[in-house]
Amino acid sequence: MNQKHINQLIDTALAIEAEDAKHAGALGFMARVLAQVTLPYRAQPDNEFTRRNGALELTVVSPKSVGLPYGSYPRLLLSWVTTEAVRTRSPVLELGPTLSAFMAELGLIPSGGKEGTIPRLRNQTERLFSSSISCRYKDEAHTKGAGFNIASNYDLWWNPKLPDQLPLWKSTVTLGSDFFKEIVERPVPVDIRALKGLKRSPMALDIYCWLAHRMSYLRKDTVIPWHLLQLQFGADYTLTRQFKAAFLKQLKAVHTIYPAAKIAEVDRGLLLKPSPPHVATMPEPLRTLEKQWKAPLLPSPSPEPPAIRLKTTTFEKAKQAAPGFDVYYLEQEWREWIAKKGERPEHPDAAFIGFCRRKAQPKTT
Repeated sequence: MNQKHINQLIDTALAIEAEDAKHAGALGFMARVLAQVTLPYRAQPDNEFTRRNGALELTVVSPKSVGLPYGSYPRLLLSWVTTEAVRTRSPVLELGPTLSAFMAELGLIPSGGKEGTIPRLRNQTERLFSSSISCRYKDEAHTKGAGFNIASNYDLWWNPKLPDQLPLWKSTVTLGSDFFKEIVERPVPVDIRALKGLKRSPMALDIYCWLAHRMSYLRKDTVIPWHLLQLQFGADYTLTRQFKAAFLKQLKAVHTIYPAAKIAEVDRGLLLKPSPPHVATMPEPLRTLEKQWKAPLLPSPSPEPPAIRLKTTTFEKAKQAAPGFDVYYLEQEWREWIAKKGERPEHPDAAFIGFCRRKAQPKTT
């Protein structure tokens, strides 16, 4: 990490310390199974990839003509997909009004050219949505398995030359029903700001999501041997010492953003001590949603509307619309005003910014 990257991580850590994810509009989620076993870091020569975490084994398969997803982009996409599925309670997701808007949600800056972010995102999106996942749990007494397609269909209308233009048709993905059920039933709460801060390294993203999940239930000191960590995070490395050096480097970046995690290197492996979870609690709407998912794969025809969740960027725009005002106090006023009206705005983010703009206008006599 260079000094600029270190400074950016410190700034992210200070922002997270100053305001929790929920109040900052940065509460996100990751699929639980993909917080335990992970995708490839680099391009793979084959179209099948397997990783293990103890008795849990995950295999990803994709068409040979498309290839396996790898790197940071699929991880950012998976968190966005999981977060949107939890928020909307729908397997049909719209990938932003424009390509630029969607990339902003992922913390990416649009750029063209062969190595630009736009073609890379499109390529990795197609790889991810074309993939299927199978999980297997096996110990001496019990064997259990499950498989699912990430998407049942997807439709991408992205023009690299016109990322800001509204397309004639919306880009959408319809999640596979089993995958939708899996990610909504028990997602791992994460802080979107942490993911954006760590997006340079897919391993750092994996370590963060794993720690966010592990620390949410860890009750006693646990040492995880290096060879097991290598199976989980570093199957690409031939030598354990090479993996250990790479892992500790990325762990340092994660610890900068999640300093409350009590971790230490020991001779046999990595020592984990019970620590405060990075995202403190699961919000009430999600607990209610979990209860609804005890029955079949799809939600009831008329579920209660999900709580309005504003984007992180919306608060920045609100501060510009109402300089000098406490936008979080304005948010509370806005939500109370909506409740009194009894009407949910069609575009909540734009409605909130408009509310702030009106509040900032000088009173006329």
